[in-house]
Amino acid sequence: MDRLGRTLADRLQSQTSGYEPYTPSDPETLARTLRPGDILLVEGNQKVSAAIKYLTQSTWSHAALFVGDQVPLTLEQAALRATERPQLIEVNLGEGCVAVPLTKYRTYNTRICRPVGLTPDDRDMLVSFMVSRLGMKYDLKNITDMLRYFLPTPPIPVRWRRRMIAFGSGDPTRAICSTLIAEAFERIRYPILPDVTRAPGHAAATSTYSREEILHIRHHSLYTPRDFDLSPYFEIVKPTLEYGFDYKRLEWAPNREGP
Repeated sequence: MDRLGRTLADRLQSQTSGYEPYTPSDPETLARTLRPGDILLVEGNQKVSAAIKYLTQSTWSHAALFVGDQVPLTLEQAALRATERPQLIEVNLGEGCVAVPLTKYRTYNTRICRPVGLTPDDRDMLVSFMVSRLGMKYDLKNITDMLRYFLPTPPIPVRWRRRMIAFGSGDPTRAICSTLIAEAFERIRYPILPDVTRAPGHAAATSTYSREEILHIRHHSLYTPRDFDLSPYFEIVKPTLEYGFDYKRLEWAPNREGP
């Protein structure tokens, strides 16, 4: 079963044809912009990516956490340029938790999501949690968790699609989704997409007390890459705007007249 699971994982990670990024990432610019604790969302081009994008109704199929220079390096890695050293921690199907360089995503559409107002202690806890999970493997024996991703457009209602990702033993699900990152933020009690419920009590419905809202952090197993994009607590950072973008300095190609 484990061998069959690895075979399925390899097929799901095979790339689809015809993928072309609109604005491919520049690793050097990303390196100047990213801060430890930032999340890098990726528009993947694997077969499993198509299923995740459909199920979540989003462009983003993958998420990685930037930890900077906190990844233990070999002598060979330490001699590399910053963009070629492993500075992102991610979880991949079949591999588990690994550290990868920014250059891995030079040909992909990406987005930076930055948690706002993190204290230095919480940032350190966040990074340390992810670093401590490096090398963690996932059991691939429960192949039912992977079979769902061979159906790019399963005929299920929208309200059940998130549950479909979280259904099953949880191991292959965690290897596909961004749940490890969500678990890291859950450890420091940083919200992503909190549920909102009304406070209980005997006061009238119109009273201030009954209108108070309590934020409940969802369980990390239900989070997907797009949730960091939609979250009201994460800032969207665009590298091209971080360094004094001036549209007046753009050089436009001359307009071509008719054929």
